[in-house]
Order: sequence, then C-alpha cells, then structure tokens
Amino acid sequence: MKATEAKLLQILGAVSQFIIPIYQRTYSWTLKECQQLWADILRAGSTDEIGVHFIGSVVHIDEGLGNLAVQAPKLVIDGQQRLTTVTLLLTALADVLDGLPVDQQEPIEEFAPAIIRETYLTRRHQKGDKRFKLLLSDTDRATLMALVDPTAAALPAEPSIRIQENHQFFLEQLRASTTDLAVVCRGISKLLVVDVALSRDQDNPQLIFESMNSTGRELSQADLIRNYVLMGQPPELQERLYTLHWRPMELAFGQEAYSGNEFSAFMRDFLTLKTGEVPRLDLVYEVFKQYERKPAVAEAGIEALLRDLHTTAIRYCRVALGQEPDPQLKEAFHDLRELKVNVVTPLLLELYGDHQTGLLSRDELLEALRLLEAYVFRRAVCAIPSNSQQKTFATFSRALRREAGHYLPSFKAHLLDLPSYRRFPSDEEFRRDLQIRNLYKFNKSCSYWLRRLENRQRKEPIAVADYTIEHILPQNPDLSPAWREALGPEWAQLQEEWLHRLGNLTLTGYNPELSDRPFTDKRDHPEGGFCTSPLRLNQGLGQLERWDVGAMRQRGETLAARALEVWASPQLSEEQRQAYRQPSRSQVASYTLDDHPQLSNPQIRAVFDLLDVRIRALDPNVSQEVLKLYIAYKAETNVVDIVPQAKRLRLSLNMPFAELDDPRGIAKNVAGIGRWGNGEVELGISSLEEVPYALGLIRQSLERQLDDAPEGP
Repeated sequence: MKATEAKLLQILGAVSQFIIPIYQRTYSWTLKECQQLWADILRAGSTDEIGVHFIGSVVHIDEGLGNLAVQAPKLVIDGQQRLTTVTLLLTALADVLDGLPVDQQEPIEEFAPAIIRETYLTRRHQKGDKRFKLLLSDTDRATLMALVDPTAAALPAEPSIRIQENHQFFLEQLRASTTDLAVVCRGISKLLVVDVALSRDQDNPQLIFESMNSTGRELSQADLIRNYVLMGQPPELQERLYTLHWRPMELAFGQEAYSGNEFSAFMRDFLTLKTGEVPRLDLVYEVFKQYERKPAVAEAGIEALLRDLHTTAIRYCRVALGQEPDPQLKEAFHDLRELKVNVVTPLLLELYGDHQTGLLSRDELLEALRLLEAYVFRRAVCAIPSNSQQKTFATFSRALRREAGHYLPSFKAHLLDLPSYRRFPSDEEFRRDLQIRNLYKFNKSCSYWLRRLENRQRKEPIAVADYTIEHILPQNPDLSPAWREALGPEWAQLQEEWLHRLGNLTLTGYNPELSDRPFTDKRDHPEGGFCTSPLRLNQGLGQLERWDVGAMRQRGETLAARALEVWASPQLSEEQRQAYRQPSRSQVASYTLDDHPQLSNPQIRAVFDLLDVRIRALDPNVSQEVLKLYIAYKAETNVVDIVPQAKRLRLSLNMPFAELDDPRGIAKNVAGIGRWGNGEVELGISSLEEVPYALGLIRQSLERQLDDAPEGP
C-alpha cells in the first residue's frame, strides 16, 4: 500500500481513468451531502487563511502502486461518492461558465470551461467509454457521461435520479446572483485527499474496505454484502455474477428502494428465512458472512448463493414492493403491509416460494395470506402484546407438512395451536373486543379495517382512499342540543365512551359537509347523506330516526358479525387438528397436581394454592402447565417454575440473576448449576406471609418477558 496527500484536481488531471467496479454501490449522496460540500468549498475559497480542505480518501487498486504517471485505469475501492460529486460540480461549473461573456469565462487562472472539461472530466483524442475520466457502475454511468459530454453520450431512458438531482443543485447554486464563481474555483482548487494505492497481489482490498472509517454516507449492509461476494472474484466472474444476478436485483428494486433501506431489509429477511433467526439490521453483513461460510453453502459456491439470493429477491419485490401480477394476491400482500408487521415477510417469502414450486396452490396461498392477516389484526384488536410475533413467524414453517394436500391443513392447525401470547384470538374474544376497542387510532388516514369491512365480497371494490373516517356522533366536545337530547343527561360520559368505537365509525366523502350536524341532517343531507350513500357500511342508517347508545350498540354488533367473515378464523375439525398437531405435543404425558405428593402437606398446599391464584392474576394470558418434575407458569414462555418439596416450594424465575431487583436478598444465582426449572434465579418460600414478596419477584420475570419486544424493520 502507498498513501500520499494530493490535491483532488491534481489527481483528476494526472489519472487516465477512475473506474467504479460493478460490485460497488450506486451513487448515493443526497442533497444534504452536496450542500455540506458546497458550504465547505465556499468557506475554503473565501479566505487565504484556509490553505487546503481535506475531504477524505480515494482508495484504488493500482498496478503502478501510486505512480500517477502509469496510464492504466484505476479501480476505485473507496471514494466514489466524493469523486462523482466533484465531477458533477465541475460539469455544472463548465456549463455555467460557457454561458457567460467570453471575458468572464475564466474567473481564476486554469478554470476556463475548455480546461475543466479536457483536464478533469474527459481525455483528449479518446472515444467511447475511454473518453471519460470517471466511469461509474451501470446504474449511473450513462447519466453521468451524458452530462459530462452530451456529444459523446445520450441521456438514458431511465436516468439516475441522484445524479440528475445533484447536478441540478450545483447548477442552481452556481447561477445564483450571490455566488462568486472565483470563490468557488479557489475552493475547488483547495480540496485535498489522501490517495491510497493498493496492489492486488499484496493487499487485501476487502479487509481494507471494511476497516476504513471514511467520511461521507455510511455504507448499507447490502452494499457491504455486494462488495463481499463480488470483490474477491476474478474480473470475468465478477462481470458474469453481476450481470446475471446482482444487476437484475437492482433493477427489480428500483433506484430509491435499492439505495435506501429496503434492500438491506430484504437481506435481513433472506437470512431469517435461511437460518430461522432474526439478525439485527446493523449486523446483517456479519450474519451473512457466517451464513456464506457454512459448509453446505460454501460447498455449493458463490454462484449458487447469488442465484438463490436473486430468486428470493424477485419474490420479495412481489410480496413487499407491490410487484405481484395476480390482482387478488397483490391485494392480500398490500393488506398485510398496511398492518405494518414486517416480521411476517420471511414467512411470506417461504409460502410464495412453495407456491412457485407447486407445493401450495394459488387459492391455498391466498387463503393462508388472509389467515395471517386475520391473525395479526385480531391480535391487535384484542391488545395481545406483539413481542412474540417475530419469533412466531421466523419459526412458523417448521410445523408445516410440505406436501400436496397437507400443507394448508397443517398451516391452519399450527395457527390454532399457538399457545398463550402467540394464540389466534377466538371468534368470541375478537367479536367482543372489536366492539369496545378504540379503533380510530388504528389507521386514521387509510382506514384499513373500514375498507376491508366495506369491500367484503365486492366484485368491484370501492376506492376507499377517496373517503375519510366519519364519526356519526361528532368528536366536538361541545355537542349541540340535539345531540345532547339524543344521548340523555349523561351525554358527555357516553360521548367519551362510544366516540371511537366500531358502532360509531363509518366512511364518507363529505366529511366537511356533514361535520357536527345533528343525525337527521347527516342522514338526509343532499350531498353525502347516509340515505343516498353507496357504501355498504352506511346501509340501514337511512332508516333510523335517532342516533343513541342503542343504535351504536346494534350497529357495532352487526359490523362485528361481518368482521368474523372478513378476518375469519381457521376452519378445521378436531380430528384434523389432532392429526396435524406436532408429535412432541401429542406424545407428552399428562400430569396433574396429584402427581406431586409433596403438595399433600397442608401447609405447603396452602402456600401453593395462594401463589397459584396470585400468579394467574398477574395477567390473563398466564397459564399453568403441570409437568412431571415441576409446575410451570407461562406467558410467551416459562415465567416461573415451582418445584414442590417436603417443607417448601422452590421457585425458578426465568430471567438473568443480574437483572433481578431483590432488596431482601432472598434469591440466589443458580446459573450453570443443574436444577429443574428455567432461568438463573432461585428462591424458596414456605409460608403465606412470604407470598407477596415472592410475587413481586415473579412479576419482574413476567414484565421482562412482555417488554422484550423485537427490534423494528
């Protein structure tokens, strides 16, 4: 390696050509970075006190080891963003200077338009790609070439958005009446970089690339992965892998999704799909390297890995980016996305892949998608904590029988058998909570759930985006006399209680017209009145004379019954459930409290019974499971395990000992010690007086479990 300080213009003038390899990310600087560079240039150019302004490094593979006289193209490992942005600025500067009177076209010496173009942007007497000092990767190359020299390259049909936007930004700044072009030129001439030349034979470009702490936009996890899989390959293989697999993925995602966080999110979902574990978004690159080094993956080779990645990426675009061609499947994917539960995506990718290979028919896939939507929505309505969903979906497919005729039934059986906090809410639980929940907070703008209720079994769905949520009983706390009379003396309390419930909410395209009017005015309004509304949600409202608690309750019950059809539960006979139930569950022996003879001691049994009641009361989803050696109390997983002994109850709390707040110091750390039960915390109690304090410790284990929500997408 050889590193030297140099003015950026000196490097651009001396080098034959910088080439951005195909494995590098696309140009990603936004206006924010351009504005910062512009401000730095103006500051440096406006005073003699600033001799140079350092903007980072340019790292390249250089067979000449830093000898700028060697006229071989240099492959850029780091510095693409700076090189590209300064090239855009120089291009814009040359264009602006060209438009000035001849005597003003050289603000300072050596900054005439022709000099800028022929010294820093292009190469004399060269044609085609060789003419340009900077060649970007395929996504951005043609756009930059067309801006630098329109006579040599035409603007592509789909130009690079970032290249165009940033070039336009510099044009606008340079043309501003307050801009002193001489200051700009002096500032550009002071830009300093560290020129780092690597030898392919002696240096490891990938390790150097990973360890650099350069200025500019941070590389995404997807950027790092692309460099990792392509950088170390021979040039011919690089080109083939990029052309066959990586470039099609870039095109499928589109510029904004690929350069943003969407592609990194896909990489996380891909790894979740392959490993069954959900990596943190900032550790996707490290987990990918571990996955690539697994014996089976490594043996198959890098091309097989990229082929698999490519196939899964196309599925992802259909599932998560709205590119599914089948209208009904596309709508089902859209409805799931509206629920904003991104952790379900790896499972969707797996289901879609099994559909493509023939294991799951198109109609079965559609039914599975609607069941997943019902599962997520019902749980939200029933206020069941969502912290278990990430693990649920990441491991869901392990319970499926992947064979024709058995796939969907096993899918339903697994949904119905999910325990405790993972459960599929029953029809009765969902019907009850849907009527009393504050539904207005779910989705104020898109009205997801009202749209789904409205368009149930419609051949031509209503475009609900044209409508807004209407509170039939108005939100205004200062109700008119007509509304107060309809609700009765306790109108204020009833308004607060019923305002955002299912029975009082509908859709309208005439919200301003209806506003806070009395019910009969809303019903009969010539524009948007309930009597003439085309919406099914408003059927029956035109026949009512008053809108009171009874009317809201009745409408809530009607809509809740309809909701059971929209967000239907899995339909499976008990015989089928038993047939598809996981063997590990069906083969577990059944035990009762009678199998624990220590509980025959009246004193110990009294302590146990009190503790049992209090633990269950901590949360309605805590359940008891009697095992051979202990009694477990579970929410998402074990919270506390009780081992009955001759003179006491031994409790195991499923939490790290270091996280326990135990002022009395009665618990002990049993990490690494063989014990029946789960967790690092153990304590014993033998009297009724000890139960309240023990319960406080148990509550910590439960709350830790419920608060252990997954990281967002």
